[in-house]
Amino acid sequence: MTDRLTRHAELAEQYLPDELLERFRERAAVYDLENRFFDEDLAELTERGYLLLFVPEAHGGPGLSLDEVSHLQQRLATAAPATALAVNMHLMCTGVAKALADRGDHSLDGVFTEAMAGEIFAFGISEPSNDWVMQDSKTAAVPQPDGGYILSGVKIFTSLSPVWTRLITHGRDDTDPENPMLVYGFLERGAEGITVSDQWDVMGMRASQSRATILTDVRMRPERVNRRIAVGRVPDLLTFAITSKFQLLIGSVYAGVARRALDLGAAGLKKRRSAKAGATYAEVPESRTRLADAHLDYLAVPAQLEAYCRDFDELLDHGARWPLLLVSARLNASTAARRAAEAALMCTSGSGFDNGHELSRLYRDAAAGLFHPPSADAARPMFAAALLDD
Repeated sequence: MTDRLTRHAELAEQYLPDELLERFRERAAVYDLENRFFDEDLAELTERGYLLLFVPEAHGGPGLSLDEVSHLQQRLATAAPATALAVNMHLMCTGVAKALADRGDHSLDGVFTEAMAGEIFAFGISEPSNDWVMQDSKTAAVPQPDGGYILSGVKIFTSLSPVWTRLITHGRDDTDPENPMLVYGFLERGAEGITVSDQWDVMGMRASQSRATILTDVRMRPERVNRRIAVGRVPDLLTFAITSKFQLLIGSVYAGVARRALDLGAAGLKKRRSAKAGATYAEVPESRTRLADAHLDYLAVPAQLEAYCRDFDELLDHGARWPLLLVSARLNASTAARRAAEAALMCTSGSGFDNGHELSRLYRDAAAGLFHPPSADAARPMFAAALLDD
């Protein structure tokens, strides 16, 4: 075993030992059935220091790399996908701060201090019908004399909604209509005007409790403002770091879902017996082929994630290719998860279709991968342009 593989194994045992994952897997079924937040999982993860993974050693944390955290998130998602998906949002915020610091920008170092103090960060960027995502905003940001802003708008899919205490978000400043600016910064949970929706009864990833957050004249204090970026495709280290962490960590979750689905599919074939063949379905060629195809789809996913995570950690400059690489990794992971879950369902036959079977939940959790930005439809023009447009 190489030093790198040994390191991943040691981190897995330190932060996500087998017995912990089994508890998470058992609770995942309950959270899904009762449509409630993963309070117990979060408590155990917090106790183990999981929410501090990206905090640099100089600030009191372990300072793990994106590659190391990606492997851990894949492992966590094999047991509790919704827990992994929601925790991603906190890790993404601390990871963005680390990415900036690694590149000489210490404007978000305060995130480390607050994370060490127990604050929980969430991600409030997505908005209804805003397919520009980070390149524009439907949230109004009105500048104030002291340098702060008043924000009004709606943010959707705010994971960790029952517990977050800090929200990274953005809004649009139209003071100069000819040169609108995007304002990025943080809000505190106790700020007046923040309302968290109580609507969350969805198909999959139910324990993430990713409810909408309504901002009504919410004050972003001047010291909480981090960036002012022109609307449109304007390069900035902050948005690059957000995109990188988002795409690769989300992809890591769906890689874990795919891995678990394949294992359950294999177990299903070994358990079932074919009257026609007089053997288990694991020996029936058609069944083996179905699972083999899903396995083939999956194997490229962790390799792609690892390659791009390590490139990011090593500050490799892919230039204009970065968006293509990052988005492709996440899209491929979510596609592999859906295909693996479907193949595994067929391998388990009717038992997997039962609502109490783990695969039934995994199939629904995998479907959530259709809704992370950008969608495949939104991304295709970018991939086509890279080859066809001068």
